[in-house]
Amino acid sequence: MNMLENIKNVYFLGIGGIGMSALARYFKFTGRNVAGYDRTRTALTDALQSEGIDVHYEDDIRKIPSNWSPHETLAVFTPAVPDEHSELSWFREKPIGLLKRAKVLGMVCNEKDCIAVAGTHGKTTVSTMAANILYKTEAGCGAFLGGISKNFASNLLLPKEGSPWIVAEADEFDRSFLNLTPHIAVVTSADADHLDVYGKKERMIESFEKFISQIREGGMLIIKRGVAINTEKTAATLYSYSLNDNRADFYTSNLRLSGEGGYYIFDLHTPGEIISNCQLGYPGLINVENAVAASAAAYLAGANAGDIRSGLEDYLGVIRRFDVRFKNENNVYIDDYAHHPEELNAVINSVKALYPGRKVTGIFQPHLFSRTRDFAYEFALSLDQLDETILVPIYPAREEPIPGVSSELIFNKMRSDKKFLAEKAEVASLLKDHSTDIVLTLGAGDIDSIASDITEVLKSKK
Repeated sequence: MNMLENIKNVYFLGIGGIGMSALARYFKFTGRNVAGYDRTRTALTDALQSEGIDVHYEDDIRKIPSNWSPHETLAVFTPAVPDEHSELSWFREKPIGLLKRAKVLGMVCNEKDCIAVAGTHGKTTVSTMAANILYKTEAGCGAFLGGISKNFASNLLLPKEGSPWIVAEADEFDRSFLNLTPHIAVVTSADADHLDVYGKKERMIESFEKFISQIREGGMLIIKRGVAINTEKTAATLYSYSLNDNRADFYTSNLRLSGEGGYYIFDLHTPGEIISNCQLGYPGLINVENAVAASAAAYLAGANAGDIRSGLEDYLGVIRRFDVRFKNENNVYIDDYAHHPEELNAVINSVKALYPGRKVTGIFQPHLFSRTRDFAYEFALSLDQLDETILVPIYPAREEPIPGVSSELIFNKMRSDKKFLAEKAEVASLLKDHSTDIVLTLGAGDIDSIASDITEVLKSKK
């Protein structure tokens, strides 16, 4: 029996996180009482409160609802909550179920046919695209997403009644994805990351191999061609995908830019048919590759050619994923979550393909001291592809500072002579004084908090 059946109250420690907030919304919509704590008030926590969820911002056990029966209550936490947190300590001492977010997500998703999208990058976009396609099918789907879908205006998509499918982002951080037993799994990439958890890349690869070994009997694995994990670790039926490699099971041909809007049109090759003249309603070459992966998952789950064409054409994107925040005849401003060197490469190359010959200025906020330390050289190589780079201080997230590690570590390894170190608050003034054309904000922290300031500067330029 699933222990969630008897749960009437759910408390979240770190309720403002993207994954936590989706679960909070799910439990609220299924009739449970939901409340929680987060360190910082954000637009997302404001949205939760507007939906009737009680959220507070002080670490104070007196804020925990006192009228909830312990035997009908579940507390959910993330690894980002420190061990010394007083509310977390309080729950550990009480006869109340206390589970990590990933465990609870697995309990919810494993009751359905789960499509789990894993990878060190691309998983949020691929899972959101797949959900957008599948939702149009007769069966429909639900989804737990790692970002706010512009189509659904949420990170949670409730399934149609009787729908067997649920799409979930499968996060490799803290080995969270090992709580999922999917029917269809997608692996977009397995580049070294989260070395603060894994120590070395080989252990991270082992975790991916364990993940694919958990695909259910009769299930399917869709993996990007060239991703170096041992697929013999799974008994699932194997499919590959690629942007344009015709040795893959799913790939594109006849890829071209449309005349307006910078959108791509292509023919999608599948094992059973060619779906001609697909138009992706969102810019960026990297997103075409993501669309192939998403279409593959949806196709194997029963989506037909019409569903796929429609789902790709009206896809509006995810907030902070190649997110076009401003555009006029002189300037374009794109905000992106890229926080790994390979993600930076993908975004920068996609922008240069979309706007050939134009000046690209990037404002990068490194995410985590440990990631900055581990990949400083690779970050420098990626950022050197920009015409101009502004580096702002590291966003620490869950980490304490590491001596000698700052944005200057990347800055000193860059070869570009068009590079600047600045505080976030100084960025708008810098852009005002510099010539601008294409502007990018990059990073998984709070760099988007200056998006409105940047937009105003670009609007004011003649």
